[in-house]
Amino acid sequence: MPIIGILKTYERLPQVLIKSCTLSRQADRWFISFRFDVEQQKNDSTNIVGVDLGVKNLATLSTGEVVVGAKSYKKYEGKLRRMQWLHRRKVKGSVNWKKAQMAVARLHRKIANIRKDTLHKLTSVLAKNHGVIVIEDLNVSGMMANHKLAASIQDMSFFEFRRQLTYKCTLRGSKLVVVNRWFPSSKTCSNCGTKKETLSLDERVFHCDQCGFSLDRDLNAAINLSQAVS
Repeated sequence: MPIIGILKTYERLPQVLIKSCTLSRQADRWFISFRFDVEQQKNDSTNIVGVDLGVKNLATLSTGEVVVGAKSYKKYEGKLRRMQWLHRRKVKGSVNWKKAQMAVARLHRKIANIRKDTLHKLTSVLAKNHGVIVIEDLNVSGMMANHKLAASIQDMSFFEFRRQLTYKCTLRGSKLVVVNRWFPSSKTCSNCGTKKETLSLDERVFHCDQCGFSLDRDLNAAINLSQAVS
């Protein structure tokens, strides 16, 4: 490395022509990431799947499969608050203050890694096994304005899900379709196509007054998304 010199790594370095590399630090660990060209894979699958993201469950697929989110922040929220409180009680700049600061940073890294692991597994399966993936263009910043749901939305990391799915679809040769955010996926009946005027957040089961069709709200939205391109 320039200026730094020779570095030892725990993993074997890629034996390819490297475009660039980036050094980064997370808590007390250093990481190096490489950028290089790879050949785009061919995906012969013709399967179309709709993916509806949610707060209760990370994703509901049009196939009926439900993926539960890691909810790592909610799991470690109490511990994080306690550690941050202990950190504030230390004398700023002291050895114990630095130790407490590093402990908080390590817990933040753990929470982020659990969340990213869940997202990577889901996006990899979707891009590999389906030819067309349909998602909705969510207004994440607008959704975050709801203070009751902001923490849960941030814990699911919708933006990171779309970012990963975008480059993995390009790599795997599958197609990502982003439906307009005004598409009424939740209000439309997936059986007859009738659209409801209003649908409150507490209505978890969609019931159509026209044909009497009833289905889970998220699954109904996922099916509508898959039908939007078929």
